[in-house]
Amino acid sequence: MFVAIFSIILIIIDQFTKFLAASYLANEDSVVLIDNFLRLYYIENRGAAFGILQGFRFLFAVITVAVLIILIVFLIKNYNKVPFIYLLSFSLLIGGTIGNFIDRVRLHYVIDFISMRFFGYDFAIFNFADVFIVVGTILISIGILLHDNKR
Repeated sequence: MFVAIFSIILIIIDQFTKFLAASYLANEDSVVLIDNFLRLYYIENRGAAFGILQGFRFLFAVITVAVLIILIVFLIKNYNKVPFIYLLSFSLLIGGTIGNFIDRVRLHYVIDFISMRFFGYDFAIFNFADVFIVVGTILISIGILLHDNKR
């Protein structure tokens, strides 16, 4: 139950922030939050991570549905046996994946709007769903090191 509720909350956060980005940032100049580090900038990403594979929407849909089915089946079979760190990470992965999937189905692109600069280099523009997916993946890695590696 935790995974479902937390995933829904994350989807709402993602979709609400994308709504705000589309409402206030589209066709506007970027909004600087921290000079030379963080700004908000509206972009329509029709590809995958970093804009690769532009125009492969059907492939993204198939992969997304497959990943979601695998995660949900795994959770149904193992929910009470899985350490909390995995439940948290799966919630983040499901919420982020569904958040971007909603955009792909509804808009045919994903709204990205967070732009960061590190050591003079611009990082790819991203959104909260992307953050959830990355943090979920990092938590899975930590879970593997802490729970699955008994040394």
